[in-house]
Amino acid sequence: MAATLALDPEVHRILVTGADGKIGRAVVDALLLDGTLVTALSLSYERPSRADRVLTGDAGDADLVAGALDDVDAVVHLAAIPHPTLANPYDGFRSNVSATFNVLSQAATRGVRRAVLASSINAIGVPLNAKAAAPAYFPLDELVPIDIADWYSLSKQCDEHSAAMISRSTGMPTVAIRFPHTESHERLLESARRTLANPEDTMREGWSYLDLRDAVDVVRRAIHSTVTGSHVLQVSAPDTLLAQQTTTLLESYAPGVPVRQPLKGSAPLVDSSRARVLLGFTAQHSIWESETVAVHDEPRSTERSETMTR
Repeated sequence: MAATLALDPEVHRILVTGADGKIGRAVVDALLLDGTLVTALSLSYERPSRADRVLTGDAGDADLVAGALDDVDAVVHLAAIPHPTLANPYDGFRSNVSATFNVLSQAATRGVRRAVLASSINAIGVPLNAKAAAPAYFPLDELVPIDIADWYSLSKQCDEHSAAMISRSTGMPTVAIRFPHTESHERLLESARRTLANPEDTMREGWSYLDLRDAVDVVRRAIHSTVTGSHVLQVSAPDTLLAQQTTTLLESYAPGVPVRQPLKGSAPLVDSSRARVLLGFTAQHSIWESETVAVHDEPRSTERSETMTR
């Protein structure tokens, strides 16, 4: 069970960039329910934001971000081009990296208490690198060797280094969360169906996923945490997108990849233990808590990974 979250009483207003994105909109709504004032920043809005202060524009715009930081105590930076197919390499890389540096550097200068940023499981490079046969080992942790062959993964790795540099030089704490495939419960069930058709396609990311509710939880925990310095955290649901036992999956699709710890039942192949230790975060939601879709190849174990509970 996840640890109880204590809100930081000194955090009155939070800037959320990428506020109209999938995670951004859910985070804004959750922060408002906490009673926190929210400044929302997004390139555009598909529907009106519930934030009390709403700004439209690019997180790479220095003047816009300077105004957005007025009266802000903490920052959740989610704005990014989220996939290498959505921009040409030069424009995509420049947009992501410059926006992150702009937001974090200005936040530190303004005395913001802490910043949380969306990194990605792709920061290790392997999931989007067709030339990488497999990760160096499973479960994936924050120290797994990097093998990057696309601009998006490189931008996320650079964002993590930017956050570390800013924390080191200014003292502003930063937490970069390496999100895996993150969706609502219903959309994750659709992803499970697609993954079942071609399991080998997502082996390099360990068939990992995260329920949107857990994504919101880890962001809230990071923004209200008392950690100092800069941290990169892997996070994952408590199991995988596929209904097979984890050891069976590895034997079938990654037989040569070293496994560094025992994997019981439906154990995830992303190690979230650092997030548990630092933030008290343990993912609570599994797509397999619902039996509304039949995608099982074999009985699903109810055993959870020791990675998530130890």
